[in-house]
Amino acid sequence: MKKIIFVLLFASPIIFLSAQQNSGYIIKRVISSIDSTYENELVLIQKFDINVSLDSVWNAYTTKNGWEAAFVPLAEVNFRIGGTIKTSYNADATIGDSSTIVLHIINYVPQKLITLQAELSSHFPDFMKEDEKNLYNLVYFEAVGTSVTRVTSYGIGYRNNEKYRALMKFFISGNEMSYMNLIKYLETGKPIKH
Repeated sequence: MKKIIFVLLFASPIIFLSAQQNSGYIIKRVISSIDSTYENELVLIQKFDINVSLDSVWNAYTTKNGWEAAFVPLAEVNFRIGGTIKTSYNADATIGDSSTIVLHIINYVPQKLITLQAELSSHFPDFMKEDEKNLYNLVYFEAVGTSVTRVTSYGIGYRNNEKYRALMKFFISGNEMSYMNLIKYLETGKPIKH
């Protein structure tokens, strides 16, 4: 795989903490990069560590309470192969209306992997709708200590062209914000205010 864009911030959490306290550096907890494949596709890779157990992270990804505490004000979760995660960023909405985002659960390995595929609504650009059947998100979970969990998300199936490269900026920014909300919720125990 050939690197296209690479955001570099590799250091231990201890070094990050020290840098933040002593030098005023801003710590970037979510590392985002874009790779390309031999099939001329883009892969969006986003990685972060959370200072909680794997059980806590898994529960946030697989339950209604987790989604609503970390990601969105409104969620409906039917976590099973063939199930769905339905969400809305609008607290006044109803699941099933035009604001609903539907993620299909293609498969999962408990506390290891979830494969999701979005059902693209009218809010997505037309060029993405043409590729809908090829777009997936694979999320890997790894315990890197008794109270540290590493999450790596792979967005796959994006074409390597100007439209998708421009769209990656939006996805990176939005996903990083969502992942930071997840980190804050799990590390503080306080649900995110939506």
